[in-house]
Amino acid sequence: MSINRVMISGNLTRDGELRSTGGGMSVLSLRVAVNDSRKNQSTGEWEEIPNYVGVVIFGKRADSLGRYLTKGTKVAVEGKLRYSEWEKDGQKHSKLEVVADEIEFMSGRGEGGGGSSRGSATEPASADDVADALGGEEVPGEEIPF
Repeated sequence: MSINRVMISGNLTRDGELRSTGGGMSVLSLRVAVNDSRKNQSTGEWEEIPNYVGVVIFGKRADSLGRYLTKGTKVAVEGKLRYSEWEKDGQKHSKLEVVADEIEFMSGRGEGGGGSSRGSATEPASADDVADALGGEEVPGEEIPF
């Protein structure tokens, strides 16, 4: 038996990047900074060390959430890990990322979310704002092709 579930929470390091596959499916890429506390051996002080985790969302949810997932927004993500390998220009590359099943906004207005990395002065959306934008209904999940 194997289990592939992951839960993380942290702040987005940049605005979400929305693109489409060749087949027209929307893909939203995010990067979440998840802090880890470690004791500095030379000073004896505890330090926050960031881990940067790639997150991807597919389908209608990517379209709907893309404008709300901006730099500095605190989120909780639940999903599964996916490992990819590819070759580009003779170089082998690989990445491990979270394919999100659920995303929860953890910071509301005025609670430390940043604005857009494009310099917008707007505040990040709260979970209520997202629900209102989606007509108050939860967006159904889709099969993720891979």
